[in-house]
Amino acid sequence: MTAAHQGYREILRLVRPGARVLDVGCGEGELLELLRTEKDVDARGIEISAAGVAACLAKGLSVMQGDADRDLAEFPAQAFDYAILSQTLQQVREPRKVLSDLLRLADRAIVSFPNFGHWRVRLQLITTGRMPTTEALPEPWWETANIHLCTLRDFTTLCTDLDLTIEAAAALSDNQPARAIDPRKALENWRAESALFLLSRRGTPHGRREPGGDLFE
Repeated sequence: MTAAHQGYREILRLVRPGARVLDVGCGEGELLELLRTEKDVDARGIEISAAGVAACLAKGLSVMQGDADRDLAEFPAQAFDYAILSQTLQQVREPRKVLSDLLRLADRAIVSFPNFGHWRVRLQLITTGRMPTTEALPEPWWETANIHLCTLRDFTTLCTDLDLTIEAAAALSDNQPARAIDPRKALENWRAESALFLLSRRGTPHGRREPGGDLFE
């Protein structure tokens, strides 16, 4: 299982049945379709690609064409229970603003991204002096959509700056089970190839979770 699909399974575990969900950068709607089928959520999406929107509409999904950097402001505050940004944070122009918007329009945000602090990335930079390519970052620098790569340390610092609570975090890697982590530990900044976070605003009452287990067990 790829890290991306593993991330989808972890998101399914985090989202409670029947919730209102916005998937930002939903692509062709694979995650939205899983959420609708397996969790019976009120699923909405926003996607910048016309082809992606068309694919979503063909599946009967409620998706609008839009840009996360500009169009999240169109949604009213607390319109959703969860806002999801899966492997997209590094592609937006204003990640700080987008992250803040997610937690304006939803009680919780679920965010995943490739970790530029992973040991393979560091090793390639040291040994080749070139931008790394890994399973989590497969495209060469001249073709990638990524414009704001970050490490776990960068992300946790941004969460502190925005006064966000990290409720849970997990490391994701291809063909390995998700692993619960403390993302502020220096070792995890080396070990996690990609990471997934469940976030809320400080002081936000914790909503009910699904019966049946701990996060990322």
